[in-house]
Amino acid sequence: MAPTTDSRPWHMPTYAPVPVTFVRGAGTELWDTEGRRYLDFLCGLAVTGLGHSHPVVAEAIAVQAATLMHVSNLYGNVVAPEVAATIDRLLGGGGQVFFTNSGAEANECAIKLARKWGGRGRHVVVSAYGSFHGRTLATLHATGQPAKHETFQPLPEGFRHVPLNDLDALEGALDPSVTAVLLEPLQGEGGVWPADPDYLRGVRRLCDERGALLMMDEVQTGLGRTGRWFGFEHAGIRPDVVQLAKALGNGMPIGACWARADVAAVFEPGDHGTTYGGQPLATSAARATLAVMEAEDVPARADRAGARLAEGLAGLPGVVDVRGLGLLLGAELAEGIDAKEIAAVALDAGLVVNPITPTALRLAPPLLVGDHEIDEALAILDAVLRERAQPS
Repeated sequence: MAPTTDSRPWHMPTYAPVPVTFVRGAGTELWDTEGRRYLDFLCGLAVTGLGHSHPVVAEAIAVQAATLMHVSNLYGNVVAPEVAATIDRLLGGGGQVFFTNSGAEANECAIKLARKWGGRGRHVVVSAYGSFHGRTLATLHATGQPAKHETFQPLPEGFRHVPLNDLDALEGALDPSVTAVLLEPLQGEGGVWPADPDYLRGVRRLCDERGALLMMDEVQTGLGRTGRWFGFEHAGIRPDVVQLAKALGNGMPIGACWARADVAAVFEPGDHGTTYGGQPLATSAARATLAVMEAEDVPARADRAGARLAEGLAGLPGVVDVRGLGLLLGAELAEGIDAKEIAAVALDAGLVVNPITPTALRLAPPLLVGDHEIDEALAILDAVLRERAQPS
């Protein structure tokens, strides 16, 4: 099938022309404008963890839309506190939540919180090379990908980067100006690279010794995707601040920044705000999403399904390494195989995956994905790779 052409002349040119336009989704399946079916093993970038149009979430949104959609944070609503309490419980309790519309905003909140907590002169945030924390000016500079910075210089100062999994480098960067360390437990946009559990335990120790906050960006990894509720749990640590988004609303834009109560307490009225964050429509989607996630025990499901998918990927022709946790996996391809080409051919064959680097594919199917869907996706990739495993 020829790709659907969509030049989108009414959109700013921030994305490449789309290869296909989707019009409907159900569970792990998508359908395009031509009626073709696809398996979605990207989940809108790890967003639709319960699959597309989950009936419980869809009903919650519809009921709330007919009841009360928005009042602003000048007033209360009955849904947001319930969702905040659930997030706090899943994180072990003792914290408070600020709701946002996205992961970048959740990270912005964390950065502002860390700066006020540290005080004037102690404002530097240290993050890792290869990380991704957002596209606002501050979160872009927190992102450890210097090539993305140059176009938008000068960026806000106060950010420093060190190699992931290098504890000595981090220790050397923690001078008295540092207020926080910001890390992903598994770098998603950076190529699906896990932080070593021993490294994270060492980071926690260093933060305690130096009096710095440990802030974990769980925007892509949180809420079951790695086989635990949160990726940092694989290291047995507890952060001071945790940022969430993506899977929280199963497609409804919502994010959250959780912090230990004593850290959260440094914010005062007027320090931070949001027009839409925590509004009843978004939090109703999150409440329903979290309820289904708990009922389905999505961490256990992701752990089991991820093991099946990882084992299958490792046996495919042209795949030389599989990395990641749970249902956030990267398949490294043999030298000479172009990941972008493989993803394009797979899409044409009915499978949505993402070329996260020039040599690796990212797979992030729904947390409720079935064994038969995993096997079907593997069969598609097998056929595509068999044809292209030998470089031309």
